[in-house]
Amino acid sequence: MRQHTADAGFGEATLGAIRRSVGTRPRQWLVAITLLAGLSAAIAVTAAVRPADLTFATLANPVQSLMSVTVAFLGTLLARDLRQAPRAVRVTPTLLAATLLAAAIGVFGVLVCAAALGVAPSGTAQDAWRHAGTIAVGSVLVQVVAGLVGTGLGLLLRSVVVAFLASIVAPLGLWLVLGAVDVLRPAQAWLTPYATVQNLLSGRMSALMWAQWLVVLLIWGVGLNAVGAARRG
Repeated sequence: MRQHTADAGFGEATLGAIRRSVGTRPRQWLVAITLLAGLSAAIAVTAAVRPADLTFATLANPVQSLMSVTVAFLGTLLARDLRQAPRAVRVTPTLLAATLLAAAIGVFGVLVCAAALGVAPSGTAQDAWRHAGTIAVGSVLVQVVAGLVGTGLGLLLRSVVVAFLASIVAPLGLWLVLGAVDVLRPAQAWLTPYATVQNLLSGRMSALMWAQWLVVLLIWGVGLNAVGAARRG
């Protein structure tokens, strides 16, 4: 009975966090902007790329990359809710809510890419759908990591604006720093989300690349949130 009550409480807390993520007009607008950005990117790529060069991977990279920017901000806003809540409120339901919201946005991006490729003019590349399954899974994972980066930095940094900017500057800055030094360049794929995003959205994932993504998830998704949760007390 006690376990059932705990499970029910966890589920209610998660649903509450999901409702909060879209519970205000500004947040609803932010979600709408996120989805519109992905749709606009798909339309722009379809119009700009020759049909013979148009593939699912060509569409997925700009669509998912653009949406991931505001997905991180949505995670940051959920973390702010957590910072303002009593310390007795658990962190895990909020992280799960951020993960589910990010995954849903990733799925939306996959559907947009599929629709854009489906209605593209005749003459598209023969391998237009190559690696589509892997890219679809990778698209969801890209958004999940983005959302967790947002929650982690939102827990660590008091200012929402600073946390949001850090979600862009910190990963990209580390990628640039590592890329500027020849001996450190191989570490990009192990330490920065940007490198793993390119791999995931290309669909050409090897066992090594999956291991690199897992390390990035542990650092930027699990690690940031663990430290933030510990500081929260």
